[in-house]
Amino acid sequence: MGFYNMLKDMCFSSHLWISGRACEAVSGKQFDCLSPRDGKLLVRVAEGDEDDIGVAVKAARAASGSWARQSPKQRRRYLLQLADIIESHQDELALLESLDTGKPITHAKRDDIPLSINCLRFYAEAIDKHYDEIAPTASDVLATIRREPLGVVGAVVPWNFPLMIACWKVAPALAAGNTVVLKPAEQSPLTAIRLAELATAAGLPDGVINVVPGYGETAGAALGRHPDVDAISFTGSGPVGRLFLSYAAESNMKAVFLECGGKSPQIVFDDADDLDKAAQAVAQGICYNQGQVCSAGSRLLVQHSIADEFIDRVLSHVDAWSLGDPLDPATRMGALIESKHLERVQRFIDIGREEGATLISEGKRHSPCEGGFYLPSTIFDHVQKDMTLAQEEIFGPVLAVTRFKDEAEALELANATRFGLAAAVWTSSLSRAHRISRDIKAGTVWVNNYDGSDITVPFGGFGESGNGRDKSLHALDKMSQLKSTWIQF
Repeated sequence: MGFYNMLKDMCFSSHLWISGRACEAVSGKQFDCLSPRDGKLLVRVAEGDEDDIGVAVKAARAASGSWARQSPKQRRRYLLQLADIIESHQDELALLESLDTGKPITHAKRDDIPLSINCLRFYAEAIDKHYDEIAPTASDVLATIRREPLGVVGAVVPWNFPLMIACWKVAPALAAGNTVVLKPAEQSPLTAIRLAELATAAGLPDGVINVVPGYGETAGAALGRHPDVDAISFTGSGPVGRLFLSYAAESNMKAVFLECGGKSPQIVFDDADDLDKAAQAVAQGICYNQGQVCSAGSRLLVQHSIADEFIDRVLSHVDAWSLGDPLDPATRMGALIESKHLERVQRFIDIGREEGATLISEGKRHSPCEGGFYLPSTIFDHVQKDMTLAQEEIFGPVLAVTRFKDEAEALELANATRFGLAAAVWTSSLSRAHRISRDIKAGTVWVNNYDGSDITVPFGGFGESGNGRDKSLHALDKMSQLKSTWIQF
């Protein structure tokens, strides 16, 4: 009952954070921050817009010169201090994340917060080991290649993993010497605000991290269009990603790094060594975080010869992912983010029926907490590749099952999507694993596992899944620009 007791004394930060201090929106407006757990108001949050983005960008620009001139060793120390202070507040942050997003508290405490801390520490330790270069020129020339900060980075993060993805963007940006204006999703602003407060408490200079909660069409658009923002790092939907590309074109042609979701397949061949392990991974791949994961395994492609047996195994594992109160440590599936999103996912289920897919599993719809936004897992079989269920990112616990006859058809089905974020291959054949991994159009391919991850490995996609790469040393490359200096003797 520890988290229930913490809830009684919980105080929610609800302001903008600019230049090291809390402030209200210039307009004085606020918006409601509701908990998906029970639909109740958590707090009214300051609603930033174009004026507030202007103030935040000005603060970030004012801090950028001195922050960029900090030695890598000094920036390393600040990031380690921030990681340490987050670690000392991890129960509070886990509770905030669970209340704000509806995810199970166990997942927030076990996954989201530790991974955020690890991300900060990784980039802190990496930055003073990231060397510049000297080109192999003629003896009368010295040509240096330096990595310089971009300047001011606008980070726009989604509501499904608010703190973790914020750290994926903030940590490499700061490590590389940039300053940041962070725009959290309006559905989940609380841990972003708290992150900025803790950064100031950890000693980071004023203006290095600024947070402006608000709506995408106001605060987000203003950040994307601002002529003094040098880059945007965005994770979210494809339509909004396209808007940021247009904002860059309309303003200063700033760099735009996008991660825009997926329609990821899990491909199960009849020679897979452990069908039960694969079935368990399929269940987790669609049920974890209520299916609200950009790399969710929302398509199951299974070979005809094992399809019925394997689907039965999946169903048995899905049954273990029952709905519950997100604050109950035993809960594995919590609430969807908001009522509008719940209605959207339900519409996709209705479309699946209308288009002729076979509904084989639909859990009982109920609310473990009255007023919350809950939806059980739903599974459709005999989904054709051109059906909506196979093409659109639903972002909920809805699994589309398609059967295939051979390797060639499996690959065709896997690539029959405009997305290209992730995929999995289950097979005992090393040759097949290599062939499929090579030919699938996806940024990550897992073999005999799903969602294996480490901060040292980049994450991002192909096609309409975007062009960005979070995590790993490659994110540091994205957060810097190359300057060549040619010295003739």
